[in-house]
Amino acid sequence: MTAITVSPKAKKKLKFYVYLYRDPRDGKIFYVGKGRGSRMRSHLRDRRLSEKVKLIRELRKLNLQPSIEILKYGLTEDHAHQIESAAIDLLGLNELTNKVKGHSTRGERLSKVEDLLAVLNDREATIREPAILITIARSYRPGLSAQDLYDFTRSCWKLNQRRTKKAKFAMAIYRGIVREVYSIAGWFRGGETMRASDKDGYRRCHPDRLEFVGKVAEPGIRKKYIGKSVRRYVSKSQNPIHYVNCR
Repeated sequence: MTAITVSPKAKKKLKFYVYLYRDPRDGKIFYVGKGRGSRMRSHLRDRRLSEKVKLIRELRKLNLQPSIEILKYGLTEDHAHQIESAAIDLLGLNELTNKVKGHSTRGERLSKVEDLLAVLNDREATIREPAILITIARSYRPGLSAQDLYDFTRSCWKLNQRRTKKAKFAMAIYRGIVREVYSIAGWFRGGETMRASDKDGYRRCHPDRLEFVGKVAEPGIRKKYIGKSVRRYVSKSQNPIHYVNCR
């Protein structure tokens, strides 16, 4: 690969940009990123253990280098976030070595109309019942089946057992919006109950984690909460678990 040198003049014109890493053997894009300056080359020096680095090392053993392409340049940082997220969504996270779906969190990602409107309408919920709010940011995707949504929500989490026992409902949260509400029937150690995707009924899970079984809540409860914002309860915390009225 010809050395890539980003001069001050080029850097000024590039501003923020979105770039792609392509496997020269089959032309397949395996990484999407955003940055400025020489950020596009930084992965070639990366020594961390990741699928991306593993693939780059594999190419080097064959005396090959990934093809680096600029998808869009001359962007603000916010616009670069948006395009990066949209590109990852369109290509599919399962087809890439990216670990996450980009950094944007404000509704720029590919969305079903009802999902986007739920975020934009931003109707706030006031939770009266004892509930656990479970954010499933890494698992949720448009068109997720009811069974998968249930399984992703219920299993398996590091929880405060005392507060957990007081919860009557569990709410599936994505982007601060309630996606479903479940009545909790019981709690089990992680991996003790079967999910639809489990092979042969066996699944590894940390023994200190818990999962619940239950059913979709009654219509009155679902109507009260689904599609409404609970951002004031979850704030900007990185913890996916929040307890409401479970003291």
